[in-house]
Amino acid sequence: MKENRLEKILQIINDRVILTQDDLQEALKSEGFDVTQSTISRDIKQLRLVKGHDSVGNYRYISPSKAGNSDRDLSHYREIFSRSVISVEYALNDIVIKCYNGMASSVCVAVDTVFSGRMLGTVAGDDTILIIMRSSEDARILSEELKSFF
Repeated sequence: MKENRLEKILQIINDRVILTQDDLQEALKSEGFDVTQSTISRDIKQLRLVKGHDSVGNYRYISPSKAGNSDRDLSHYREIFSRSVISVEYALNDIVIKCYNGMASSVCVAVDTVFSGRMLGTVAGDDTILIIMRSSEDARILSEELKSFF
């Protein structure tokens, strides 16, 4: 069931302009998938969907395969970060990123993709991301790098 839903999500975002998780939830319901917002959020993270501009300039959910090569990916992720993040702060070995409502999942995918080997893990809510680092020094260094993204 889950694999069918994930395939359907990819089909939906390729066929339609999907701007929000609510839009995706409605599209899935029209296709016979009754899912909650939290399930959609987990699916978006698992599929590594991000918000970006498609080939005709629409700002929408896109799959990483549509984002292009690695240089473009970094630029794409910087754009997501700069348009979505309000603040980056760290304390001890934790980093907290505050985002505009509904954007934390997309930003978290960008952070996970660009900095994956340096973090113990990330957790994204609706407007907040928590990053767990190995040490306070690692948290300080990464938070400074993240701040340079916006």
